[in-house]
Amino acid sequence: MRPRKAQPFFGRHPWVRDSGIDKVYGKVEDGDVVELISDKDRFIAYGVINRNSHLRVRLYSWDQATTLDDAFWRSRLERAIQMRRELGMIREDSGCRLVYSEADGLSGLVVEYFAGHLVIQITSLGMYKRIDSIVAILQDLMQPKSISLRGEAGILKLEGLEIEAKLVSGELPDEPIELVENDLRYEVALSEGQKTGFYLDQRDNRRVAASYLPPGARMLDMFCYSGGFGLNAAKHGGAAHVHGVDGSGPAISAAERNAERNQLTNVSFEKADCFDYLKARVDAGDQYDAIVLDPPKFTKSRRTIDEALRAYFHINRHASQLLRPGGILVTCSCSGNVSRDEFQMMLLGVSQKSGRDFRILEQRGAAPDHPVSATCLESEYLKCFIASVG
Repeated sequence: MRPRKAQPFFGRHPWVRDSGIDKVYGKVEDGDVVELISDKDRFIAYGVINRNSHLRVRLYSWDQATTLDDAFWRSRLERAIQMRRELGMIREDSGCRLVYSEADGLSGLVVEYFAGHLVIQITSLGMYKRIDSIVAILQDLMQPKSISLRGEAGILKLEGLEIEAKLVSGELPDEPIELVENDLRYEVALSEGQKTGFYLDQRDNRRVAASYLPPGARMLDMFCYSGGFGLNAAKHGGAAHVHGVDGSGPAISAAERNAERNQLTNVSFEKADCFDYLKARVDAGDQYDAIVLDPPKFTKSRRTIDEALRAYFHINRHASQLLRPGGILVTCSCSGNVSRDEFQMMLLGVSQKSGRDFRILEQRGAAPDHPVSATCLESEYLKCFIASVG
C-alpha cells in the first residue's frame, strides 16, 4: 500500500481502491488471492485482486494463518445461513436474503432465498471465478429446488464482467411461486422481475408503516412495485382505501394479482409516471391521510448525488402538499450513495420550503436479513423515515 493509506484496512474495511495501491509483486492474475501489506511491510489482510475495478482488492480475512480456500468460503456461507435460521427467516413459504455481501464477509456475493429456490447475484470478478465452488457449497448446505445466477449490468461493467442470467441447478417452475410475508401472499416470478424478483428489505417497514394509519385512512402508495406497502396497509392498517402507482406495467399487473390473491378489495393500482402523477394530484387539490414514497435507486454514484437529492426533494415536496395536517409520510431511499444525514437534510429543506412541520416518528433501515457491517458502513443503504406532517 501507499504510505498513510493502510489504517482503514487494519480497521477491517473490505474495499481497497486503486488509489491506495503502490505496487503489486509477483505474477498475479485478476481474481487471484493476494496478501495486502502496508508500506512498512506489515501484513494487513488477504483479499482478491481485480485490476479492472476501482475496488482493486476486496478483503476477506485479517488472519494471516487463514487460507482463502473452499473451506473458508464454506465457513462464511455456513455462518450467514445459520444467522438467518436463528432469526426464523428460512421457512418453506418464506423469502429472505441468505447472504449479503460485505455484511456477511463475502464481498461481491448476494444470495436470496425464495421458498426453497436460491438466486445468486454476483457483483465481483473474484466471486464469479469461484461460482462453481459457491454453487456446490450452497447445494450441500441448503438442498434448494433450484439455483439461478444473475448480475447487475452497471456493477458488472465496473468489474469488467459479463454474466448471463441463467439457471445453474435444479428446475424453475413455469408459474410464479408464492411467498408469505406478514401474513400476506405474494407471487414471485423467479425468471423475471427487478433484480432478484422481490424486494425483501422492506419486510418489517411495510408492517410498521401500516400500524400508523388511523381508521378510515385514505393512502397513496407511490412507486408501489408489486404492492407491498399498500397490501399491508389494506390488511393490517386502518386504511379504508389504498391506491398504488408505479411506472411498470408488469409490476402493476403483479400488484393487482397479489390483491386478488389476498382477497383485498380496498386497494387499487394504476400504471403512471410517478412524478407526473404526484404533480397532477397536487394540481387537482387532492388530500390523503398517508403517503408512501418508495422509489427506485436515484443514483449509483456520488457524482450524481445532487440530481438524486433534487429528485427526492421534488417527490417529498409534492407529498407534503397532498397530506392533510397530521398526515403520515413514509419516505424511503435505497440509494446507498445518499447518506442518512443527507436524506434527513433533504427533508429539512422540504419542511422549510413547504411551511409544514415534519415530526420524524421513526428512522428505520432494512430488515435483519440485510445486516449492516460495523466496519463497512456502505452496507447500510436503505433509509425509511416515518413522519407526521403538520
